[in-house]
Amino acid sequence: MINELGPNQLRRVCDPNSFEFTTTDELPLTSDIIGQPRATQAIEFGLDIDGPGYHIFVLGHSGTGRSTTIRNYLAERAVGEPVPSDWIYVNDFKQPHSPRAVSLPAGVGVRFKSDMDALVEELKEAIPAAFQADEYRESRGSIEAALKTDQERVVGEVDAQAKERGFLVVRTAAGLVVAPARDGQPIPPEELNKLPGEEQNRLLAIRSELEEVLNEALDRLRERERQARDAVRELDQDVAASTVKHAVAEIKARYTDYVEIEEYLDEVRADVVDRVSDFVADHPGDGLGRTSPFRRYLVNVLVDSSEARGAPVVIEDNPTYHNLIGRVEYQVLAGTTVTDFTMLKAGALHRANGGYLILRARDLLADPLVWHTLKRALVSGLITLEKESGLAFAVVTLDPEPIPLDLKVVLLGSPSQFYYLYSLDEDFRKLFKVKADFSTYMVRDSESEYQYALFVRARCDEEGLLPFERSGVARVVEYGSRLSEHQDRLSVRFGDVADLLREASYWAGKAERDCVTAEDVERAIGEADNRADRVEDEVRQSIVEGRVLIPTTGEVVGQVNGLALNAVGDHVFGRPARITANTYVGRSGVVDIQREVKLSGPTHGKGVLTLISYLGMQYATKEPINLSANLSFEQTYDEIRGDSASLTELCALLSSLAEVPVRQGIAVTGSVDQQGRVQPVGGVSAKVEGFFSVCEEQGLTGDQGVIIPAINQPNLMLRTEVVEAVSEARFHIYPVSTVDEAIEILTGMKAGKRTKRGGFTKGMFHARVASRLKKLAESLDGNRRSGQRQPRKAPDRKRTGSEKEPKSKGKGRAERKTSSPQR
Repeated sequence: MINELGPNQLRRVCDPNSFEFTTTDELPLTSDIIGQPRATQAIEFGLDIDGPGYHIFVLGHSGTGRSTTIRNYLAERAVGEPVPSDWIYVNDFKQPHSPRAVSLPAGVGVRFKSDMDALVEELKEAIPAAFQADEYRESRGSIEAALKTDQERVVGEVDAQAKERGFLVVRTAAGLVVAPARDGQPIPPEELNKLPGEEQNRLLAIRSELEEVLNEALDRLRERERQARDAVRELDQDVAASTVKHAVAEIKARYTDYVEIEEYLDEVRADVVDRVSDFVADHPGDGLGRTSPFRRYLVNVLVDSSEARGAPVVIEDNPTYHNLIGRVEYQVLAGTTVTDFTMLKAGALHRANGGYLILRARDLLADPLVWHTLKRALVSGLITLEKESGLAFAVVTLDPEPIPLDLKVVLLGSPSQFYYLYSLDEDFRKLFKVKADFSTYMVRDSESEYQYALFVRARCDEEGLLPFERSGVARVVEYGSRLSEHQDRLSVRFGDVADLLREASYWAGKAERDCVTAEDVERAIGEADNRADRVEDEVRQSIVEGRVLIPTTGEVVGQVNGLALNAVGDHVFGRPARITANTYVGRSGVVDIQREVKLSGPTHGKGVLTLISYLGMQYATKEPINLSANLSFEQTYDEIRGDSASLTELCALLSSLAEVPVRQGIAVTGSVDQQGRVQPVGGVSAKVEGFFSVCEEQGLTGDQGVIIPAINQPNLMLRTEVVEAVSEARFHIYPVSTVDEAIEILTGMKAGKRTKRGGFTKGMFHARVASRLKKLAESLDGNRRSGQRQPRKAPDRKRTGSEKEPKSKGKGRAERKTSSPQR
């Protein structure tokens, strides 16, 4: 008896009445990870456990919602965790090339920066004002007046001695000099040259003596000037110290709980006093530009947590080297490349410090330097800023103090990326000890259907979509089963489900509805298919027009309609393929034409070899099989990859051997093993629908249908029009477990069984195959025997001597052959 599937076996329907809500607005909002209990437990373990190397690798296929799910999950968790510290960089006045990193509570860094900015502005006004005060002017004037008096006294003493000996102390551009005088005026050089030699020598001797006196006096004056300068500097520093002490004390009082800030402010006070001239001098420009001397007192807030609510969750979509680790920036001024600690910029590691950093494995692996840098930071526990690696010339750079790193890294990647890293990178195994494996499906039951409804509710709230009626949710659940290709499963590739929700909401809005119904979901599915199925339509049209020969009525020997699966971008569809087999006398065995012309993948080749093994197991238990057979996918010019046509090929081959026609209205899909058992295949729903569409275009007769592996029945989630056609007996789905069952459906003939004597039941299909194989072998053996040369027969009686053939020399081969007896 031939079994076929009923309508209720072709699609698992979700009853809207199984939901207790009317619309999704009535459901609670949740950010729980849906349908991933194993992955959820792994993530919670990885986040809770302390210790080096317990970072998390989340692996799963694209579209399973890993990124969105992890982000939402971490965001909810992070809200209840401590806010991380601010991180600032300040100048190290003793080693300016090594800026100092300081950790401050959240919000304190920005406040301190503001206070330091205000301090600089205050000092820029207060210090010059202090130097304009009368008290300062009087003190400095006294120092300068005393110096001037001493200068005049010393120079006067030297000048008096010079006059006594006929000389003067003259002030020139080169300084004070001693010169001979006459009538109170220096003697011109030309007149000195006219004097007698003895007189000139006398004057030179006197001048030499006076110059020694003058030099001694000038040495005393230089010392006196140094003392005056020191006095002025001391005065300036006293004035500056008094001014700065008061200004810094006000700020210092606000940061008494932070030892590093107090120490830094003491250094600022000392440096301002030491460089007070910078505040007095006139500096053109904006006052805090790149060349401003006041920038050394600014604060660079590298990480600002003042607005944070809990621990940070950072998703770095472009983890280049500097986006990850931060950078030291540079600027060219007047042809010179300059930088300072205010040009240090944070990276993703800085922003995520104290929280969570989410990265994609493919982005890291695209740049080995980035992957190496991340590992180094995680191993060392430090973030080390380095100079711009792209600079092609030597520059003065900075060596900032590293910042301690404390965070959890979550890597998102595919299974292949995880196992690639695990097998090749020893550091990866030590750093990413937690594997959170995301599945592509979850078991379909009432609880998971409700979770689907919660997912719909969350997306509607997050994206402002129309609420879904329970009928709409039920249709989304059915779509989830179709995505997973199983009636008892639901897909967790929520990216595709979210697309459906958006489009269904759009069509509901077009229909001016307040809620999304099943009709809107159905239209969204249909419209999406319509946008993507141009190639499918062209393939089907070529069959309808007869350009591709796919008969769906009648019977043909050695010809069966197989079912192929095509993928064009995101659209997957099934289409029939005509598979033919010819068998004839020979020894070449079964030849797969696709394989011979290199249009066959290894899996398809395995399927052909398997069916050959089945032939041997079934029909060559006593004698070897001798035949020649060709298998071909007619009008198919793409590579055949899978083995899902092996059942079809075997049926075509057996039909040709038995010389029994096959129903062309029945298409076949399924893999076969060496014992003739039918194995499951993929894409069964799309394959059934592909053949149904062709039959529908050519006209449904009621005798058409598809043979599928019985084990694939739970994978069916067929479109409603196919289910309706089956319910009206206009189309049929036949589940089979063995080749024999498929043969009986295709030929209407009983397959038969092996008898105790090793043969098959007479008059049945296998008996006809065995009989034909025997005839082919006998024909081959007969041809072989007839083609062999028979041995020369001896004469019936002995020849007499007179009857002996005379020996002849020079006879040709032809003559000798002619004289031989005929066979």
